[in-house]
Amino acid sequence: MIPSILAQQSPQPGIVGLLPFVLIAGIFYLLIIRPMRNRQKSLDALIGSLNNGDKVITNGGVYGTIAGVRENTFIVKVADQVKIEVAKKSIASLQTSSEDSTAK
Repeated sequence: MIPSILAQQSPQPGIVGLLPFVLIAGIFYLLIIRPMRNRQKSLDALIGSLNNGDKVITNGGVYGTIAGVRENTFIVKVADQVKIEVAKKSIASLQTSSEDSTAK
């Protein structure tokens, strides 16, 4: 009797079987991909708006002031008579007033 009951059950349709994967992909997009994309867009806008005199922090943790802007790089003044050239994509953020006091 048991084998006949199992034989009468129909398999799940294809869409219902894929529903958990679609839900996981949607959650992954909402929690990881979308915020990362928004953060990258805001960082790109920040890098595009930087000018001479702006105080920045690089991804390597170097604090400095932008002394020159080139096509793909910034010239960053890190101390008196010390300037380094860094890639535009290596800028992490602008310095805030609380970071200015701790960096000196």
